[in-house]
Amino acid sequence: MDPKIELSVGPGTQRVLGVLAVAIALGACSRELSAQSPNAAVPTPVPQASAPAPASAAEPMVRALPDFTQLVERYGPAVVNVEVVEKARPAAGGNGLSPDDPFYDFFRRFGLPAPGQGPAPRGNQPAVRGAGSGFVVSSDGYILTNAHVVANADEVTVRLTDRREYLAKVIGADERTDVAVIKINATNLPTVKLGDPSRIKAGQWVVAIGSPFGFENTVTSGIISATSRTVPGENYVPFIQTDVAVNPGNSGGPLFNMAGEVIGINSQIFSRTGGFMGVSFAIPIDVARNVEEQLVKTGHVVRGRIGVTIQDVNAQLAESFGLDRPHGALVSSVDKDGPAAKAGILPGDVILSVAGHPIEHYGELSGQIATMKPGQEATLQVWRNGKAQNVSVRIEELKEKPTQVAAQSEPKEKSASEQASVLGLTVRPLQPQEKARVDTQGSLLVEDVSGPAQDAQVEPGDIILGVNGKRVNTVKELQEAAKNSGKNVALLIQRQDAQIFVPLRLP
Repeated sequence: MDPKIELSVGPGTQRVLGVLAVAIALGACSRELSAQSPNAAVPTPVPQASAPAPASAAEPMVRALPDFTQLVERYGPAVVNVEVVEKARPAAGGNGLSPDDPFYDFFRRFGLPAPGQGPAPRGNQPAVRGAGSGFVVSSDGYILTNAHVVANADEVTVRLTDRREYLAKVIGADERTDVAVIKINATNLPTVKLGDPSRIKAGQWVVAIGSPFGFENTVTSGIISATSRTVPGENYVPFIQTDVAVNPGNSGGPLFNMAGEVIGINSQIFSRTGGFMGVSFAIPIDVARNVEEQLVKTGHVVRGRIGVTIQDVNAQLAESFGLDRPHGALVSSVDKDGPAAKAGILPGDVILSVAGHPIEHYGELSGQIATMKPGQEATLQVWRNGKAQNVSVRIEELKEKPTQVAAQSEPKEKSASEQASVLGLTVRPLQPQEKARVDTQGSLLVEDVSGPAQDAQVEPGDIILGVNGKRVNTVKELQEAAKNSGKNVALLIQRQDAQIFVPLRLP
């Protein structure tokens, strides 16, 4: 049941160890021995400088490789194998030919495969089976796993290390964080101990237990490679990145620290082959625990929102906005009726912190806001026009199916095009009917690109909204803004229904 291979380890899914050698140089001292005749006069000893003492070896930073035996013996029994079955569905008809093909009806009527096709499907398709991992968090049978492990499952079976099997009920699953809670009818089950992910550091040893490729209770180890990782398309989880061997079947299994505490749920891998390539990601257990509590209590998860679209701040954008270094979340658009708009947040603002928590990477903002309750007041520190200021925002509830902005249509009407040569843009004013059709506040349509704009992947059809946080409505305003921007320009554009800042480096 694994819908994704890439970055996501599927229902049969989941997530090396470098040995550090410390070489200590030992110095050797040699002494010169001279033979003397018994009748020879003994020369007066000549004072000599004493030989330097051997340099003391640097104290090793890594003393020994860890032994995980006690950890595995103590908490391994709380790790379970999760098997899922998606029942057979009626097979889709068709034989690979287009309905317009003159032989389509012939092959369909007699149930024969078309040339180059396999046998025509009959009856139901076979049941789809998958496997993952999980771990017991309460002795009465609550188990944490990944949402993608149990997605679309008609039947979930949990197998313990002592070979007992139970049918499990899916209490709830949250796709945004990839966390699911399942329940079995059992008592006195072994449980794990939960840790504090906020205290972990890159370089610390960690251990994963799971069922890669169906091999139950497999133990692998490695180190934390990075913390608070943002994965494309996954802005609600500050992932823990490790080099622990995680493969299909490990999904949903625990990631332990050296104290035997669970600090994360193994969830994804980065792979070009579908197998482990040294980069795996785990969901911090505090994020999972928050989701679990809500799923058990209400069956769904409530999240906060402020109504902004954000993007990362790279070095060019940081220079364009006058920041001392790349950090924060750059606001590229604001929902006109959302909390941020009501609080005065503008496109081009860079959000530096939320309620005193610094935002280093833009993905951290979504995670921070999501954990806040609707109605709560949050203080944002924003960077605007070269200085920081505080803005108070009232959190609203995030709806799982937000209203979509109308998609942009290809403009048909033409008028004289003008160039903003320094940027490499050929633009023209949008007609009123065009602006209404594509639902935009912009006034300049890109018709051709070259030079810096082409290098930055600006595309014909994009709509220019602003430069370095300031709105532009005419070609003259665009040209003036470009001349006053220095070497780096933050160009705000609308592309279909999204607004994004594109950094341009001028010659």
